Amino acid sequence: MLPDGARLEGRAINVWRGDRHILRDVSFSLQGGEFLKLTGPNGVGKTTLIRVVCGLLPAETGAVEWRGKPVDSSNDEYHAEMTYLGHLNSLKADLTARENLEFLGGLRERLTDADIDGALDRVGILSRGDLAARSLSAGQKRRLALARLLLSGAILWILDEPVTNLDVAGVDLVEDLVREHVGRGGLALAAAHQRLLDDEPFLRRLELS
Repeated sequence: MLPDGARLEGRAINVWRGDRHILRDVSFSLQGGEFLKLTGPNGVGKTTLIRVVCGLLPAETGAVEWRGKPVDSSNDEYHAEMTYLGHLNSLKADLTARENLEFLGGLRERLTDADIDGALDRVGILSRGDLAARSLSAGQKRRLALARLLLSGAILWILDEPVTNLDVAGVDLVEDLVREHVGRGGLALAAAHQRLLDDEPFLRRLELS
C-alpha cells in the first residue's frame, strides 16, 4: 500500500486566456484510492486545468493544494510525489527504451535492471528494450512512457489523454495500470475524451463546460 493521508484539492479555480474565461470557479477533491476523470468537449479547458494542477500555470484566482499546502514551483514535496504524462511522451529519441528508463532512475532513485525489465515486460515491450526510442512505433513509445510512469514511485498520477496512440489492448493496459495504482491507495487524475474506467466504483467525474 502507498502512504495514506494524501489529498489533492482545487477550490474556485479561475483562468482567463485574453478575454476568454477558460476555467470558471472549478473545484474538486481527490484522495487515496480515487480516480478523477476530467471530461468535456475539446477546448473546454481540460489541459489548462491539468497544467494548473501540475503547478505549471498559475490560476488567476482560486487554489490547488496537496496535503493542505499550495501547489507551486516551491512545493518540493508535491513534485516529489506526483508524476505527469502528457500528450507528448518526452522520450530521448537516441536512447534505447531501457536507457530512457535508466535515465529516469538517475533523476529519482536507483533502479535495478530487474525493476526496468519488469516495467518493460508489464507494458508489453520487453523485447524492444534495446531499440532506440526513435525506432519504436507510436504505440510502443506510449507504452514506454507508461513504463516510466510505473517506475516513478509517485503517489499522484496526472495524465493528459493517456490512451493517445494506443490500440484496444493498449487502452486495456492503461485501465489495468490505473486500477492497480488506485487499488494500492494511489491517486490518479486524467483528462480523457474516450471511455476510461467508466464503470469503476472508484471513478469520480468532473465535467468542464
